[in-house]
Amino acid sequence: MIQADLHIHTQYSSDSTINPKTLVEQLNAHPTIKVIAITDHNTVEGYFKVRQLAEAYTDILIIPGVEITTSLGDLILLGVIEMPSQPQNINDVITFARERDAVIIVAHPYRAYGLGTAAKKYDVDAIETLNGCSPPQVNKLAENLAREMHLPGVAGTDAHNVEELWTVYNEIQAPLNTEAILKAIRGGMVKTSSTKKSIHF
Repeated sequence: MIQADLHIHTQYSSDSTINPKTLVEQLNAHPTIKVIAITDHNTVEGYFKVRQLAEAYTDILIIPGVEITTSLGDLILLGVIEMPSQPQNINDVITFARERDAVIIVAHPYRAYGLGTAAKKYDVDAIETLNGCSPPQVNKLAENLAREMHLPGVAGTDAHNVEELWTVYNEIQAPLNTEAILKAIRGGMVKTSSTKKSIHF
C-alpha cells in the first residue's frame, strides 16, 4: 500500500508558489506520503521539473498529470505527459485521455470551476471527494456524486502553497509504480484520508 496526494500545483501554475525543489525535499522527508501527482493548470512542464529533481531519491514517485480547464469545469488527467490541442472542449479532452489510457478525475465538482452534476454525462474514472481546499459540505456533495455514479472517490490537497501540503491523501492498494497505481484507482482500490484537522475538516 502507498499513500499519495493526487492534486498538487507548482510554480508552473500561475496561481501557485510551490517551488519544485522544496516540494521534492518535503516529499522525501515525509514519513508516509511518498507519491504525488503534479497537476498544474493546463501545463505538464512542472511534472518534468519535479521528476528530474526526484530522480535522486529511490523511495518516492512522481505521477505525471495536469488539471485541464474546460468550458464546463476542471478535469484532472493522470498518466499524461503532453497537453491536448486547444481549444479544450470537454469531449475532446476525454477522448485525448482515453487514447493515452489516462485516469480522468473530476476535480472539486461543487466548487468554482467544478463540473457539478454535469459530470454524470461524461465517461470519467473517479471523483475528487476530499479536496484539501474545499469546505466539508462541498466535499460531502462530491462524495454523494461519486456514490451516485458508482465511481471511486479520491483525495488531493489542491495545494498552491507549501502550507497547504500534506493535509489529505489516498491509501492506494498498489506498489510504487505509476501504471499499477492508476490501475488501482480505476479499480476502486483507494481510500481517502486526512492527516490533521484544519478549518476545512
